[in-house]
Amino acid sequence: MMRLIWVAVAAITLALPARAAVDIKEVTSPGGITAWLVEEHSIPFVALEIRFKGGASLDAPGKRGAINLMTGLLEEGAGDLDARQFAARAEELAARFSFDVYDDTMMISASVLTENRGEALGLLRSALIEPRFDEDAVERVRAQVLSIIGSDATDPNEIADMTFNQIAFGDHPYGSSLNGTLESVAALTRDDVVAAKDRLMARDRIYVAAVGDITADELGALLDDLLGALPETGAKLPDRAEVGLTGGVTVVPFDTPQSVVMFGHEGIERFDDDFFPAFVLNQVLGGGGFSSRLMAEVRKARGLTYGIGSYLVPMDHAELYLGQFASGNNRVSEAIDVVRAEWAKAATEGLTEEELERAKTFLTGAYPLRFDGNATIAGILAGMQSEGLPIEYIETRNQQIEAVTLEDIQRVATRLLRPDDLRFVVVGQPEGLEGDGL
Repeated sequence: MMRLIWVAVAAITLALPARAAVDIKEVTSPGGITAWLVEEHSIPFVALEIRFKGGASLDAPGKRGAINLMTGLLEEGAGDLDARQFAARAEELAARFSFDVYDDTMMISASVLTENRGEALGLLRSALIEPRFDEDAVERVRAQVLSIIGSDATDPNEIADMTFNQIAFGDHPYGSSLNGTLESVAALTRDDVVAAKDRLMARDRIYVAAVGDITADELGALLDDLLGALPETGAKLPDRAEVGLTGGVTVVPFDTPQSVVMFGHEGIERFDDDFFPAFVLNQVLGGGGFSSRLMAEVRKARGLTYGIGSYLVPMDHAELYLGQFASGNNRVSEAIDVVRAEWAKAATEGLTEEELERAKTFLTGAYPLRFDGNATIAGILAGMQSEGLPIEYIETRNQQIEAVTLEDIQRVATRLLRPDDLRFVVVGQPEGLEGDGL
């Protein structure tokens, strides 16, 4: 029966018009926990998004992978329920929970029906406040993580990513995989998992959003019950990361018919005055799919790859400007030359008026389509909070894009695009391409 209810809810949600005009209320619980709320009473469920700032970068020294392992254990039993019983109870309540961790944030998503919201969120509370971390669950999830680490070691895309990050960030947490290593994960104990939870899951770094069939008063009371028992403070956030990238090529030998390439250099802060011009510039250079310059020159004109793209990566403690593609071993050197040339061309010439207007039209027109369901909106709102964006950002975002001029683009292109500083990490057997040893 509960499954049929969710099918009906999904059908109604998908039928709702996409919208970017959302009425966001800021709610503060009696205990001082703040959340953003969008009331939507037309369907009988609520989507809740909880984020903890710091993410896997808060691993203790020598305990890399502990926060990732802990995250995987949160729904493996809590309170009086072991892993099997917890899963069965969530199924009975038609409650949907997900727990994910990234370098800068831990994300907890929940979708619960109005008719049993209290019971479902009580189950979530037990996972957040009193997870069991049973030894058998620890070993089961540890085995899963070790399998992922082993698989990543034979995946050229993962090798390229890990190598690039190591070159860029060195000993900073960004410089290593949040999964940890085979050695570090094998050495983790249950006490390490408990300590990892206390380092990250604290009230001084919570961001919460709720969208759906719930009022401000109901949400306020819910927040204290759900999160009030967490520790008040967690571990100190990491320091700024020094980006150690220099221009050149790093080759990682790997037996494969085509090479995977990751490239980039230092990027731009999210709250830099030039961020929106940089965002629009990247849409034309490499972020616009088949309409981008990189795709036109590397794929369409020369057939050197099936796909190539670039993207701005503003993290909490550093910023990168990255791109990625794959090419045959006998043609990857040529592809790298084309990327450098297009980077240099954009740096000196900027964009045309037509390219600018086309990019602005796409970016402003596509934005409302992101708001396509309660859970998606809750995720957007929690993300806005964790990034430090104001409530009115949804209303002003397109205005900031529309305000970008050709002069802005030229200024930012000259400042941001540094073809000589591009670091290329090539995983494969590239012909006629020598690495510089980094």
